Amino acid sequence: MSRTTRITQVATVGIHVTDQQKAIEFYVDKLGFEVRRDVPFGDGRWIEVAPPGASTTIALVPGGVPAGIRLSTRDADTDHADLVARGVDADAEVLRMGPAAPPMFAVRDPDGNSLILVESS
Repeated sequence: MSRTTRITQVATVGIHVTDQQKAIEFYVDKLGFEVRRDVPFGDGRWIEVAPPGASTTIALVPGGVPAGIRLSTRDADTDHADLVARGVDADAEVLRMGPAAPPMFAVRDPDGNSLILVESS
């Protein structure tokens, strides 16, 4: 059994916002961040912002979508199997939401904090 995951970086920290447009105005107009991603997602949008040059982004997550820390992994299926085998509290299966979203799953640390592993290409 592998003792190393394929996690490569802290990619995105998701925070819940009540109004994505107001959140964009705050982060971009007030803090000077740039919009890195703004794409359709379910019934809404998936929006990520970051300071210029930063590698980690902040996702402006609408209600109903899990917020939290997203980690990039090279292989969600293999990491899922390895972590479950090690007794990590993980989702029952890797989530696949179609071509618009990469494979992903969540794990919980001993305090119940969620970390979402998202496969990156």
